[in-house]
Amino acid sequence: MTTIILTYRNRDTIIVKNCLDSLDHQSNKAFKVVLVNYGSNEKYNSRINDLVNQYKFASIINCSTQGELWCKSRAINIALKQCHAPYVFIGDVDMIFHPEFVDKLNQFKKENVATYFQVGFLNKEESGILKPFNDYSISFESTFEATGMTFFNISDLKEIHCYDEYYKGWGSEDTDVHVRLRNAGKSVNFYEDEVLVLHQWHPKNYRTSNSLEPFHSHLEQINAEYLNFTKSINRTKANTDFTYGYYKESDYNTLMHPELEFELTNQLHSIKGFINCILLGQKNKVIRVKIVKDPQYKSIKQALKKLLNKKPMVFLTMQQVNDLVLETIVSKLRNNAYSYQFNQITQTIGFTIKL
Repeated sequence: MTTIILTYRNRDTIIVKNCLDSLDHQSNKAFKVVLVNYGSNEKYNSRINDLVNQYKFASIINCSTQGELWCKSRAINIALKQCHAPYVFIGDVDMIFHPEFVDKLNQFKKENVATYFQVGFLNKEESGILKPFNDYSISFESTFEATGMTFFNISDLKEIHCYDEYYKGWGSEDTDVHVRLRNAGKSVNFYEDEVLVLHQWHPKNYRTSNSLEPFHSHLEQINAEYLNFTKSINRTKANTDFTYGYYKESDYNTLMHPELEFELTNQLHSIKGFINCILLGQKNKVIRVKIVKDPQYKSIKQALKKLLNKKPMVFLTMQQVNDLVLETIVSKLRNNAYSYQFNQITQTIGFTIKL
């Protein structure tokens, strides 16, 4: 029996239905699907649960991680922690699978070997028409550099501590797990003899200026450099300082009941003092924080001090404050339940976190 793990947040459920329908039509029924709903908002939660419950082979894990940075690695690891199948396929909810796909996976069941699959990309018009798999017209195909859609021996994954949960946002986590498997002496092979997986076109979900979702301005670049260092030191095991796949629903319930509240400004020393004394110093407390622009920020008084060679107050932009706080959470507090908002219009940050 193979387990197929899919991760999800706030996607059009029609896309997911097409994916699950293609799995429902598999010639080989010896598989199950686990979809991890990692922090979708209320608009999508009931829809995705109702949809998944229509398929006997599928189950759903709901995580109350709304207001957290997207973390595909953690979503996958949560499912892996509950998985008892010897082999697992990690995929995406926007794929359509060939009806012989599961049967083909059985040919790649081997210890110390992972296999990832070439993907055929459909354009908008093709994606909007339901047809037999082989009748789709493919716009272009992925190369070996596209490292998602991978079939693993689960023991090999757990040997390297699964997916690295440092990666937040999008990018690099799939390549990272391949790199670490190779560093551990495993084989990672690219299957391109035929296209067995199709990617459905969908609009990209860019963060708009009025969005309150947490967003780090340089996250993808940081992920890429983190991956480069992983390669350079031949690292094998991830998550060495944290329990991976950690999720506890009761931690998120406590966010509704903060015990301490703080209001800060974007003054550098205030932010750094708070991070070191409170965020990294307090334990077993639920805190709520609001950060606003300091009244002295960009004031004439501070500008004159600078002109007169007097010591002015030092400020960060609100984007810099945002990035610094999120980097602290990613690096030091990644298993802590939190809910975070950055309003770029009002230039205010608000978050609650269980320390």
